[in-house]
Amino acid sequence: MTNLVKCGLIQCANPINDESVPVADILKAGLEAHIPFIEEAGEKGVQILCLQEIFHGPYFCPSQDVRWYEAAESVPGPMTDLMSGYAKKYNMVIVVPVYEKDMRGVYYNTAAVIDADGTYLGKYRKHHIPQCGPGFYEKFYFKPGDGGFPVFETKYAKVGVYICYDRHFPEGARALGLNGAEIVFNPSATVAGLSQYLWKLEQPAHAVANGYFIGAINRVGTEAPWNIGKFYGTSYFASPKGEFLAEGSEDNSELVIADLDLDQIDEVRNVWQFFRDRRPEAYDNLVEF
Repeated sequence: MTNLVKCGLIQCANPINDESVPVADILKAGLEAHIPFIEEAGEKGVQILCLQEIFHGPYFCPSQDVRWYEAAESVPGPMTDLMSGYAKKYNMVIVVPVYEKDMRGVYYNTAAVIDADGTYLGKYRKHHIPQCGPGFYEKFYFKPGDGGFPVFETKYAKVGVYICYDRHFPEGARALGLNGAEIVFNPSATVAGLSQYLWKLEQPAHAVANGYFIGAINRVGTEAPWNIGKFYGTSYFASPKGEFLAEGSEDNSELVIADLDLDQIDEVRNVWQFFRDRRPEAYDNLVEF
């Protein structure tokens, strides 16, 4: 008997690419673009759903403009309250990536996790913040995460979150596995070129090295006025064997669904005993450099 969990990813184009439009209106339009996909997920029986990085806004980090601080909100706050309603309506866990305002002048790139009964379980704050401009001035907007690598016990599975640039760092991916994650979601905003060749290498490798499932999300389209390149979608699920279970297109806003058999985690870990054979006492110097 299998232990299947139906999971979904939403990749979505930003609907407004006009800097003359107020930030609040841009966020409203972004949210409205996502609602049909959230409802589609619920109607199709998705049990765990993850949205893209800063899901209802553009990826504004190619600029260094204080106007985008207006996009930040408290977590928990208005967006988690709204998504709690959808979670309860569809008995669906939702991972909600937003721009978080912790206090005046302190902001994080955050993902909230809401259980299927609408309960806010907690949040993950992105740890690794790139500053590799032009195009990625994230340190202007985000403070590095300070909450460790939590794993959330949801109704259907133990869920961890890693956000975009985090995926280049195996240390946090391993920590999520050691903390008990069965499924790790990586909401991202990444454009063609630069790291595209890594998109289907690193995260399946994390899945194999740590014996869990990966859900990798990337938005689609080109966002003005920055025009740093095409967000190439291809959101996917990968298994603990490194197999691709479902994949989105490069161009379309869409819902990607896969059934994840959690029993496969035991199957893989019974063969590859990476957690048993680790030598943490030999790794002290990894944090000395």
